[in-house]
Amino acid sequence: MSQTKMKPRVAFFDFTGCEGDQLQIINLEEKLLKLVEIVDIVSFREATSAHSDDYQIAFVEGSISRDHDADRLEEIRSNADTLVALGSCATIGGINAVRNSQDFDTVQKRAYGDDADRIDSWEDAKPAAEVVEVEYEIPGCPIDKDEFLRVVTDLVQGREPSLPKYPVCLECKLNENTCAFLREDICLGPVTRGGCDAVCVSEGTRCWGCRGLIDNPNENAAFDVLEEHGLSVEEVTEFYNMYFGWQQTAEVEQ
Repeated sequence: MSQTKMKPRVAFFDFTGCEGDQLQIINLEEKLLKLVEIVDIVSFREATSAHSDDYQIAFVEGSISRDHDADRLEEIRSNADTLVALGSCATIGGINAVRNSQDFDTVQKRAYGDDADRIDSWEDAKPAAEVVEVEYEIPGCPIDKDEFLRVVTDLVQGREPSLPKYPVCLECKLNENTCAFLREDICLGPVTRGGCDAVCVSEGTRCWGCRGLIDNPNENAAFDVLEEHGLSVEEVTEFYNMYFGWQQTAEVEQ
């Protein structure tokens, strides 16, 4: 058997999203050669017109927002031995889930105008794991391309991929950043999963929470800090909705 046939066959699929995570993979540039050395890419619309339904690992980008998406995702799931959710939309609902806390008819009309009634969409945008079983997730908006390469390498070599369990604040301290709060800004770094090297805060802005909540986040303490900086409960909730819309929807449903 040739070396090429022994490589895991992988495929990439997109749903409701901007496809920025797949662009990050293309942006691996010379490191992309390392990727194709260890996997056989059989479907990747951003990079090739070739397509095959014969794959072992499926990477899924984008939130799930309608029945057609769910049916297609279930078919992908049935073909794959391993399914990996890629990016904020696929892992936590992403920016698409901002609408989850809003009146759906108003959202539809704002987005589609007179064609709103022709759009077949769910009221809530959902992450992939709410529809099918997902083995692994790579968070971020967009993903970190080097983290993606590490996860793929772990999968190919039979290791269990893992994500950081510490908050973005730790990376800010390692980078000797001035805390966003001390700059009179607001920041979700205290409750957001690290692994991005605090890139947004390092560039002088804030953490928006695109990598999702850390395990067992102290949200109450984070809300207290935000309120101490003059924000109302409504403003704090709206700020959390930027990326945590689905997680807040799920908490309400529970």
